Amino acid sequence: MDTIITIGSHSSLQILHGAKKEGFKTIQITPENRVKFYSQFPFIDKVIGYRNEDEAVNYINKYTDNGILIPHGSLVEYIGSERVKKISTKIFGNRNLFEWEANQRKKMSLLKMSNIPTPMDFESPEDVDRMVIVKLPGAKGGRGYFVAKNKSEVKEGLNKLLSAKLIKSINEVIIQEYVIGVPMYFQFFYSPILNRLEITGIDIRYETNVDGLRRLPFNLNIEPTFVVVGNLPAVARESLLPKVFDYGMSFVNTIKERVPPGMIGPFCLESVVKDSGEIAVFEFSGRIVAGTNLYINGSPYSWLYWDEPMSVGRRIGREIKLALNENRLNEVLT
Repeated sequence: MDTIITIGSHSSLQILHGAKKEGFKTIQITPENRVKFYSQFPFIDKVIGYRNEDEAVNYINKYTDNGILIPHGSLVEYIGSERVKKISTKIFGNRNLFEWEANQRKKMSLLKMSNIPTPMDFESPEDVDRMVIVKLPGAKGGRGYFVAKNKSEVKEGLNKLLSAKLIKSINEVIIQEYVIGVPMYFQFFYSPILNRLEITGIDIRYETNVDGLRRLPFNLNIEPTFVVVGNLPAVARESLLPKVFDYGMSFVNTIKERVPPGMIGPFCLESVVKDSGEIAVFEFSGRIVAGTNLYINGSPYSWLYWDEPMSVGRRIGREIKLALNENRLNEVLT
């Protein structure tokens, strides 16, 4: 296994840059209209353009013998969950988590099993008695999410989603209490090879138009939207880190028990820090998140573990290299 492959989107540049730093061959499989863009980077050995999603899967499966596919948030969203099941090339990480990530209720159940504080959720619009945020399934970067002050606004928003065919049923969404505080997305890496959990960075999502609206001194009566367009770096008060680490470790233990073979590599606990110092985790991502793109040369936290530039993309490459050297590759691939 000497070749790292990924889909051209999300965090693919840092994944392939990191893989090349660790001595691997690199292949980018991307929509045809992005080939020119990705071809300019010298650390990508080969860029393959695909015309449709089935063709993308066929290209990935050509590297079954010597390739490792690195998943990110765009893999299932672009290729589709049913096609991803047809990928025979080994995947870094736990591919069994994809099914859990696609279902908001199943995602939240893993956090609750981990005894991690989460916002209150509501089974039905009729139960809503406070301000809530309604979230769609999958890695949509906040697209389609909306805030509602009461149950009538929830019903109205759900009808709009159904009319726009963004959902097929209201059972696909999760209705969650809107927690007031600072959103902080805590990035982790669990290493089966080193048997340790690392905090790799923290980011804040920059969302439109909710972040644009709060810069205005007056109310335009515009409904806020939450489409992620970028990420901002953050460093937490050090006194918060032990609690954050405990949540991460508890989550790792739950995944090991409930979703074998367990957590492998990067994940993120997407949280709100309240003024009391309490942390509510409203979602998780079970793979590399785009907020790690802030730290191509390493984050303040990754330097503490490695004392060298270590992006999460490179950290993935390092884990694969360590596994190869110890003949334990089966522990990091599924």
